[in-house]
Amino acid sequence: MLDRYNAMSIRAAGRVISSYSSSFSLATNLLPSAMRRDIANLYAMVRIADEIVDGTAEEAGLTAEQVARALDDYERAVLAAPDLHFHVDPVLHAYAETARRCRFNPDHVRAFFRSMRMDLSQATHDPESLGEYIYGSAEVIGLLCVSVFLSGEDATPGARAELDRGARALGAAFQKVNFLRDFAQDEGHLGRVYFPEIQQRGLTEETKAHLVRDIQQDLRVARAAVPGLPRGAQVGVAAAAGLFEELNNRIDRMPAEAVRAGRVSVPGPVKLRIAAKEAAQVARRSWRPE
Repeated sequence: MLDRYNAMSIRAAGRVISSYSSSFSLATNLLPSAMRRDIANLYAMVRIADEIVDGTAEEAGLTAEQVARALDDYERAVLAAPDLHFHVDPVLHAYAETARRCRFNPDHVRAFFRSMRMDLSQATHDPESLGEYIYGSAEVIGLLCVSVFLSGEDATPGARAELDRGARALGAAFQKVNFLRDFAQDEGHLGRVYFPEIQQRGLTEETKAHLVRDIQQDLRVARAAVPGLPRGAQVGVAAAAGLFEELNNRIDRMPAEAVRAGRVSVPGPVKLRIAAKEAAQVARRSWRPE
């Protein structure tokens, strides 16, 4: 009976990523099945925390105090989850299995929830608070993904440090791209403006160009670390980097006024071409003649 419940929970967690993010869903589908399952389980937990703070709980009628309490309750449940082998919440049940096997660092989880809590009380940031926010909301997710990729693998401290550096850079790039692509929603609906330079000068061509270049640098650091990943993880991570690189390039080409007005996206056929290109590049890099 437990095996059936485990399987149902994994399916439930997998539906979360396919329902919320076509880009991440496509990239994770390029991973081996065990990695794909664990990344989906992690994503589902993170997505639920996001929904608590990003307006869904408020739309359901929760007061600000109730939203804060729901986030606190969820953090406690997530931190305690690996010690329990049965959860009435299928997503938490699936996440707990992954967290146990991949040995997630609870400090990374705490950092994530600290950033989620900042969204409840802080609508603007200075450079220091933005760095803290991006670390907790995105970079530690990259670090947890590295724990998934290296589960059952031996990595030297130096190799792990290089992978962690790349993972943090990729997480930061993802988050910064999302800040730009979701600018209209964040500012108009949630009242949030994350980048200090946009708070000071607005989303202008100049500020947009500066942020695009910053994201490009993050992506370069992230891509440099991809060859150090286990072979099975490389295609999925490279595809994710390629998809967000395309988003960043589209933002770069768009007038700032258009970025301010709506959400930037990549059409499905373009996503498929990017994924195929990244897979081919990984295969060429990995091939060695006899």
